[in-house]
Amino acid sequence: MKPPLYDAHNHLQDARIILLSESLPALFQAENIRKVVVNGSSEEDWPAVRALALKYPQVIPSFGYHPWYVKQRSVEWQKTLIQFLDEVPSAIGEIGLDRWIKDHDLAAQEQVFLWQLNLAAKRNLPVSIHCLEAWGKMFDLLRSGPRPACGFVLHSFGGPQEMIASLAELGAYFSVPGYFANERKVRQREAFRRVPPERLLIETDAPDQPLPPELVLYPLADSTAGKPLNHPGNIVAVYRFAAELLNEPLEKLANRVESNFQTLFSSLIGQNQ
Repeated sequence: MKPPLYDAHNHLQDARIILLSESLPALFQAENIRKVVVNGSSEEDWPAVRALALKYPQVIPSFGYHPWYVKQRSVEWQKTLIQFLDEVPSAIGEIGLDRWIKDHDLAAQEQVFLWQLNLAAKRNLPVSIHCLEAWGKMFDLLRSGPRPACGFVLHSFGGPQEMIASLAELGAYFSVPGYFANERKVRQREAFRRVPPERLLIETDAPDQPLPPELVLYPLADSTAGKPLNHPGNIVAVYRFAAELLNEPLEKLANRVESNFQTLFSSLIGQNQ
């Protein structure tokens, strides 16, 4: 029997791969994929996330405002987010800070991030956090503000390895994507060797962050841009990459990640059945 697999972060509602949704039940069964966390990015895609969660029991929905889209938020965004959270058991995310994007408004990002983080703390919901080129500020906000007691995911963690222990003390889990198997991601791979075993998670971030071509098990191309996309079935390949990175048998790694995932998302597992 194949080991149980858990995808801690993806975007299966993305328009580039939404047509794959009809094949998800067969994929989940074939690869023994037990749970996947589907993250919304803005008011625009929250309905699609909800629809996937209502249709597929393996989907844990997560609703949040991604820092790339905070400038597009409506005056009713907070009320709308609460409505989605009340409709179906869900996490909060993808939220965060990003100095990498052009013309970023860090003050607005911080305001939106903190409101969502406080809401997660109040409801004790898992949070999926995005951070690029803002790790000092992110650490300060996490350290000083309320955080959900259950913990939070640092999705595709790319921060300094020196921060891992301090972030773990605050409740962080660290999710590794297959994209870090690309040769130039040496620093990120070294950081994940420092992640506490009980805080490791694995993700695809599908349809983004594709693996190196030689590791891809489920090839997929963007029909308009002609660029490779990341198929959700490649969670199998990400587990294999992580097992090799950590020099650990795949079955042992899968069992540990299952325990970590179930600990973080314990309040939501089973509620979407």
